[in-house]
Amino acid sequence: MRKMLAIALISAVLFGIFAIAGSGNNERGPLEKVTFIHYKKDNSNGNAYGRAKPGGTSCYSFLSSGAKWKTVEDYLVNPSNSDALSESFTQAAADAGVAEWEAYAGNIFGNSSVDYTASYNNGNLDGKNTVSFGTEDPGVIAVTTVWGYFSGPPKFRELIEWDLLYNDEYFTFGDAIANPALMDLQNIATHELGHSAGLADLYNSCIEETMYGFSSEGETKKRTLNSGDIAGVQKLY
Repeated sequence: MRKMLAIALISAVLFGIFAIAGSGNNERGPLEKVTFIHYKKDNSNGNAYGRAKPGGTSCYSFLSSGAKWKTVEDYLVNPSNSDALSESFTQAAADAGVAEWEAYAGNIFGNSSVDYTASYNNGNLDGKNTVSFGTEDPGVIAVTTVWGYFSGPPKFRELIEWDLLYNDEYFTFGDAIANPALMDLQNIATHELGHSAGLADLYNSCIEETMYGFSSEGETKKRTLNSGDIAGVQKLY
């Protein structure tokens, strides 16, 4: 089923049908979505489906040049997980990731609250920005879907909504500083929230950046933005 979905997504990208019918206006273009899939470092299939007009330079890149938050929105954290992580720990990991980006971009995310009904939604807009745990394919650490206006003139582009999912079916999350065998939750949160802020994945030589497209157990360097991440988010905001 997952393989069939991936084929459908790739086909959709090739034919440019990620626009949501009936949304948008002449200035902003259609309302679209981008889904980023964050793989473990030894998996070479990292990708983003549905990206429109990426922009950026060597060690930063955007979902789409000029696409950013113009209205501050709060976000919901569902702490339910299979790794016995506490409510306070899961919320704190997301909040720390948000704080790291906002230290350089200003207030773009709003505040978090715990909501045990919040869930990842890769379908239609539901008016909620969410962080939750669930199941993805083996090798997939996390996924983030971002909705926005990506195709019109840059000054009219805008981010509208985001959802983040940690794959705790195949990875054990926690504090990798205390236990390097774990996938560090804050490390992954900070990377994924970069997508939510409007930044795209990086590959090739940009391995020190938070937005580098792969991670592994024990890694914590993505908790802190590197020079390319900072330059990118400051240029965007």
